[in-house]
Amino acid sequence: MIAMAILTRPKLLIADEPTTALDVSVQAQILELLAELKQELNMGMLFITHNLNIVKRLADRVAVMHDGNIVETGECQSLFAAPQHPYTKQLLDAIPSGDPVALPQPTQTLLEVKDLSVKFPIRKGILRRTVGYNAIVNQLNFTLRHGESLGLVGESGSGKSTTGLALLRLLPSQGEIWFEGTPLHQLNLKQLQPYRSQIQVVFQDPYSALNPRLNVQQIIAEGLQVHQKLSAQEREQRVISAMTEVGLDPETRHRYPTEFSGGQRQRIAIARALILEPRLLILDEPTSSLDRSVQAQILALLKKLQQRYQLTYLFISHDLQVVRSLCHQVMVMRNGKVIEHGDCAEVFARPAQDYTRQLLAFADTP
Repeated sequence: MIAMAILTRPKLLIADEPTTALDVSVQAQILELLAELKQELNMGMLFITHNLNIVKRLADRVAVMHDGNIVETGECQSLFAAPQHPYTKQLLDAIPSGDPVALPQPTQTLLEVKDLSVKFPIRKGILRRTVGYNAIVNQLNFTLRHGESLGLVGESGSGKSTTGLALLRLLPSQGEIWFEGTPLHQLNLKQLQPYRSQIQVVFQDPYSALNPRLNVQQIIAEGLQVHQKLSAQEREQRVISAMTEVGLDPETRHRYPTEFSGGQRQRIAIARALILEPRLLILDEPTSSLDRSVQAQILALLKKLQQRYQLTYLFISHDLQVVRSLCHQVMVMRNGKVIEHGDCAEVFARPAQDYTRQLLAFADTP
């Protein structure tokens, strides 16, 4: 995409959120490339982003927009050091901070994973015969307790999302998955059905995760129709309760996803998962496509729900600041393998691996 944009050697390059879906190491490479091209081609660059770390690293001047208006503009360093407008201060204060929710006592094991591996066949020849396997996840081991959060971090392609899909039994895998003492890896689809409601997932993109043909009530109630025998009135009351829980107006339940903002859509996705009263939530990059202020709201919501219901989170992310604020444990993956795993505060303060130190340096965590 960058090659296409610079082919005619433009005087101005407009970069609209070019690094939003990228992990921190790839993001750093793209930023370095853009800085080099800007200098080499002597071009101006208008960089549109909600990531304040990128602004601090890349920009000479900053313009802050709110409701279609520029509310503050100035030199980058001075604006970050002494913001004048309340909205700018709100954005800077929205950088993820704070500590994870305190673990309930006593704690019991909810999920135990032993030697989890996911391999995809390599097929060649006219008959597409399997000649080998590509290991996406290799010998993963971890334990999650009730009310605990585990952050799964690493580069794109490191196997984070594949791990989540394997735990949901949506991908074939090897190894053992124990959920409250039940061996999920030994169950067939029919036997697995009662456990589906106990393990729910919230996806990265709030725009593609919701069916645009269904209204909000139908989207949130869909799981109830599969897992519980309730009347239409009972389902509607559960939807109203779930929407209130995540900070949505129940009066909007007959609207469609296109009528909501990205943050509101993510709240709808969380309500859809929560309505089944799960014990484990797999959160796959749930805040990466949101701006900092909305991200802070979703993060605060997740903490509140975890504290209230003792939810357990597997939080997949490349945003290390969010992981530090939410998670008790952190697991660093690279090329399908865990290279570092431990208490989140300890790993962030004293990383043992060079790769972890590199990720932290790229993320510019406080």
